[in-house]
Amino acid sequence: MREVFRRFSGRTAESVGSPAAFVIGLTLIVLWALTGPLFGYSDSWQLVVNTATTIITFLMVFLIQATQNRDARAIHLKLDELIRGVKGARTAMVALENSTDEELAEFQEEFDRLHRRLAQRRVPDEPPAPERGTAA
Repeated sequence: MREVFRRFSGRTAESVGSPAAFVIGLTLIVLWALTGPLFGYSDSWQLVVNTATTIITFLMVFLIQATQNRDARAIHLKLDELIRGVKGARTAMVALENSTDEELAEFQEEFDRLHRRLAQRRVPDEPPAPERGTAA
């Protein structure tokens, strides 16, 4: 079941994010708007588009969230592998997504200080030097 949902949500998210899906959606809305005079702009006519868009939006939230969660997990694993593989890199960064907000703020301040120090050392016409990891 999980694998079927993964494949379905991935394909669906990819297809609804395409230009063709946008054009189809836009066309359907234009067609709906053009039928307004035919149905006298009735409450039922308005209810059709409101109900359809609400249901589609509700279901798409779950599908897109599932694909984003999977993509984020894959990116985290790739970054973790890169951090683990770089000599001198702090392995504490591997599980950074599990840190508290306070811990993240401390890391942010540390990197802000590092960036300010590097900016002060740099000669104005000199390109920035590549940053290196520091050992913990």
